Amino acid sequence: MSVSFLPSLNAILNATTGILIVVGFLFIRRKRVAAHRACMIGAVITSSLFLISYLIYHVGFGRGVTRFSGVGPVKTLYVAILISHTILAVTIVPFVVITLRRAAKGAFDRHRRIARWTFPMWLYVSITGVIVYLMLYHFYPSN
Repeated sequence: MSVSFLPSLNAILNATTGILIVVGFLFIRRKRVAAHRACMIGAVITSSLFLISYLIYHVGFGRGVTRFSGVGPVKTLYVAILISHTILAVTIVPFVVITLRRAAKGAFDRHRRIARWTFPMWLYVSITGVIVYLMLYHFYPSN
């Protein structure tokens, strides 16, 4: 079974998550709570689908690590983006869970306090996920 489409799917899921959290943020700023909730639930779903797809590709099919073929300063840039992306991707999970739990319980003051931290980290992870994909598979492919 070919899984070569999964990196592209992962980038689409990351981009979709980023769009949903930005649109959700704009909705809540306009006090459109139901639309905000729908966007945030959609972002959690797309992030979860990303994680499943990522694990299938890298663990389930033994793809392991994809090597970056760029050299020099661009490799340094790539590594910096990748390291910050990876650290925040792990860090963001409990933030998202806590943020959602507080909203579900109606603890909106506490929800807002943590969402101020969750939002920029989650957006950064979504954007840098797409950047990593573009650098690995389009700008500096290893074929």
